[in-house]
Amino acid sequence: MAYPQLLHTVLDTTDVRGLAEFYREFLGLQYRPGDEPPLDGPDDEDWLVLVGEDGRRRLAFQLVDRLEPTTWPEHDVPMQLHVDYTVPDVAELERHRDRALALGARLVLDRTDNPDEPLYVLADPAGHPFCIFVA
Repeated sequence: MAYPQLLHTVLDTTDVRGLAEFYREFLGLQYRPGDEPPLDGPDDEDWLVLVGEDGRRRLAFQLVDRLEPTTWPEHDVPMQLHVDYTVPDVAELERHRDRALALGARLVLDRTDNPDEPLYVLADPAGHPFCIFVA
């Protein structure tokens, strides 16, 4: 039996190019051929895809009129989905937290005092939460 395979994860956003640029820089991805920013003219894309060096799709972004960011850890607006990223050690954890913040992320939770699994929960510029932790 052939099972379904994950193609990519799609994130809703009110700023498709802006959120794609955040993840392109943060994760070292590249645009799917044809999705690169235009050299001239308007950039009014409502759907973009980022791929890895191997050309496999990783993340996609779709335009929505309105996006209500999660209020997690409060439950007024549930998280619904988040992505976990790992790094090899605490030094890399700190480095990538700083990179994410410089790219426009917001720190939601600092759990680096946990010796078993230090981690940060951040929110991307659209408000989607993601975790970085030491594997």
